[in-house]
Amino acid sequence: MSAAKKEFKINLLPQKEFERSTLGRILKWALSSFRVIVIVTEMIVMAAFLSRFWLDAQNSDLNETISQKKAVIASFAETEKKFRTFQKQIDIFSKITSSTPKSEYVNLITSLTPAEVFLNSITDNEDSVQIMGYSGSEQNISQFIKNLSSAGKFKDVSLNKISSGEDNSSAIVFTIWAGISEI
Repeated sequence: MSAAKKEFKINLLPQKEFERSTLGRILKWALSSFRVIVIVTEMIVMAAFLSRFWLDAQNSDLNETISQKKAVIASFAETEKKFRTFQKQIDIFSKITSSTPKSEYVNLITSLTPAEVFLNSITDNEDSVQIMGYSGSEQNISQFIKNLSSAGKFKDVSLNKISSGEDNSSAIVFTIWAGISEI
C-alpha cells in the first residue's frame, strides 16, 4: 500500500495564451532583461570587490614610499639649515665686498687733509662719513672742505660743528659730515 507520490507543478503564468497578450510580452521581456541587468551588476560588484585588494596593495606601497621619503627629508633638515645659514653669510659677505672698501675712503680723506689739519676720528655709516679734527686756522678747515668737495667721491660736504679747543685755546675743533657718492 504504498501510496504513489505525485509531483505537482504549479505554473502561475499560463504559457500559451498569456505570452501572446501585450501584458505577457512586457512581463516576459522585463523578467529576462532584469535577469541580465542583475548578472551584469553582480559582475561589476565582483570586479570592484576584487580590485579593492589590488588598490589596497598599491595604497600600502605608496604609504611606505612616502614614509621612506619623509625620513630622508628629515635626515637632511639639519644640513639644509646649515646650508641656509652659510648662504646668508655669503650674501652678507658679497654685499660688503661689492661696495667700495671703507679703507679707500679713509686713505682718500687723509690724502686730502692739509698739513695744518689734524684728524681725531673718522666715523663711517652706510652712506656718510663724519670727520672730527682740529686745526690752527679756519682757512685750513675751509681748504679741507674744498678738497673733500672737489674729490668727486663725496657729496653734500658740510661743516656741522666748530668750536675752540678745550685743551688748547688756539686750536679750532671741527666736525665735518660728507655723504658718500656711489661710483
